[in-house]
Amino acid sequence: MASDGGRKQFWKRSGAKVPGSLIKPGSKPPTTPVKLKKVSTFQEFESNTSDAWDLGDDDDELLAIAAENLNTEVVMETAHKVIQNHSKLQEQHKFQEEHLQEEKQVESAELTSVACGDNRLVKSVSEGHASSSSEELRKLSWSGIPKRVRPIAWKLLSGYLPANVDRRESTLQRKRKEYFAFVEQYYDSRNDESHQDTYRQIHIDIPRMSPEVLRLQPKVTEIFERILFIWAIRHPASGYVQGINDLVTPFFVVFVCEYIEEEEVENFDVSSLPEEVLQNIEADSYWCMSKLLDGIQDNYTFAQPGIQKKVKMLEELVSRIDEQVHRHLDQHEVKYLQFAFRWMNNLLMREVPLRCTIRLWDTYQSEPEGFSHFHLYVCAAFLVRWRKEILEEKDFQELLIFLQNLPTVHWGNEEMSVLLAEAYRLKFAFADAPNHYKK
Repeated sequence: MASDGGRKQFWKRSGAKVPGSLIKPGSKPPTTPVKLKKVSTFQEFESNTSDAWDLGDDDDELLAIAAENLNTEVVMETAHKVIQNHSKLQEQHKFQEEHLQEEKQVESAELTSVACGDNRLVKSVSEGHASSSSEELRKLSWSGIPKRVRPIAWKLLSGYLPANVDRRESTLQRKRKEYFAFVEQYYDSRNDESHQDTYRQIHIDIPRMSPEVLRLQPKVTEIFERILFIWAIRHPASGYVQGINDLVTPFFVVFVCEYIEEEEVENFDVSSLPEEVLQNIEADSYWCMSKLLDGIQDNYTFAQPGIQKKVKMLEELVSRIDEQVHRHLDQHEVKYLQFAFRWMNNLLMREVPLRCTIRLWDTYQSEPEGFSHFHLYVCAAFLVRWRKEILEEKDFQELLIFLQNLPTVHWGNEEMSVLLAEAYRLKFAFADAPNHYKK
């Protein structure tokens, strides 16, 4: 009892805190170290320090103070990290379990995509419901067509092949026969005085085509010369104009893919294909190119009024979309015709790699007036895509060099999808309100 009494007396007459005691909320901690009373016996030492180790009511106070002072954001952040780490561990475990199946799933997905494309893009059209299925075909093709079904999809989208599958084979045979009848009738006249200029210009332009490896093959040159010469003879209103030679290439490459397994068609030796196959590719390329040019022929008539009009519309549209870019070009006296003429004349084929052109044409053939009307919005989106680089150039010559040599060599499907999405947004905003982009 005496010991207990001594302990109470000790705490009453000493206002200093000892190690282990709690600091009440609102009280100020001591500013100077506390000197403990000198002890001479173990009992006194024990009585002075026992509260630092004994469990008692202080536990509740400690928890209360901890709860009061703990930062809620820290708690939530820590909990979130724990959940993330746990999720990552689960994902890693799941990935290890499914890794062997993943390759099969990817392959299966590709096959499913192709099968889906084949069934929905082709088979549904062939079941006789031409109007509804053609619309479905266009919707499915807008976001890109699987490589294996692209040849037949392009033939359907261009109107070269009928929707009815029962008529397709007979149509192909008839159109191919008709094309080679034109060759037999007209091609020998290429050396006539009246046609020499046309043939000479075609002969000069073909080596300028892209890709380089493909154009250097003699068999390809021979095929392209025939296609372009026959088209020029049969379309005297425009005849052959520089730029038309580029428009054969995507059709030719896509239709070659129908008969080969190689990924890179540009490096494939076309002459290794059977003669009958080459004739089919040539005739199909001619007819599909003809269908395309039917919709944009005013681009290639005298003075090319279609291109002049589209470049003017592009200028007006860009002035509304991005006035800063438009004003910057105007201040440095850069005329839209100086860079956009080629965009319209070659349908951006000289601005992006061939793989991107093919992807672009998937959408163009899915859009009403894709090669004429929708192309305007693609060009606008394409120009604004480079606004940062354009605004950084402060010289006429540097601006023009940049706009004529845009850095797209590494572009692929992702970049084209973003470009097309932006073009669609612009079309949605302006197409039904043409006065919107007129000053």
